[in-house]
Amino acid sequence: MCPLSPPEPSEILGTLHSIDSKKIRFEVNKFKLPIGLENTFGIIRHPGASLAVPIKEDGTIIVLRQYRFAVSRRILEFPAGTLETNESPLTTIKRELQEEAGYKAFQWDELGIMLPCPGYSDEVIHLYLARNIQALTNKPKGDADEDIEVLEMSKKELEDCIENGNEPLDGKSITAWHRASQFLNL
Repeated sequence: MCPLSPPEPSEILGTLHSIDSKKIRFEVNKFKLPIGLENTFGIIRHPGASLAVPIKEDGTIIVLRQYRFAVSRRILEFPAGTLETNESPLTTIKRELQEEAGYKAFQWDELGIMLPCPGYSDEVIHLYLARNIQALTNKPKGDADEDIEVLEMSKKELEDCIENGNEPLDGKSITAWHRASQFLNL
């Protein structure tokens, strides 16, 4: 995996507007960029998230079909969730795998990070491979607004969905699957 380039922070010269929402904050700030340019930009501040690619011993992959209001449809994605205050990325995804998919993993491998929308958001998503997974007898209660169907797919079925686009996957799930496939030499 390529090393990350070091941060080059922009200087915030002032905040013109801000709106707080459930998990995010939208700010309009005047920035001075590292190249010296001063301009006004909107940015979504996000606490970060974690995602897991859960794979059973037989190679079956756990995938969620989840309703997403912003695109008014159900999409395929891997279990993921927003980091809570003072929560590590691994703790977050262990909780989310149980709440969203009803599974517990006993082996965790880091797959790096991804920056889903760096043109307007500071969100960092921590990617993991969850192996040696076991279905829970009692699935913990998740968020009230989650509408999730848990699916089991073969590698071929998942890759067909990515390739043909008949059932959309989000970018974080496609990136995570690519990294998991490289990690496992699939």
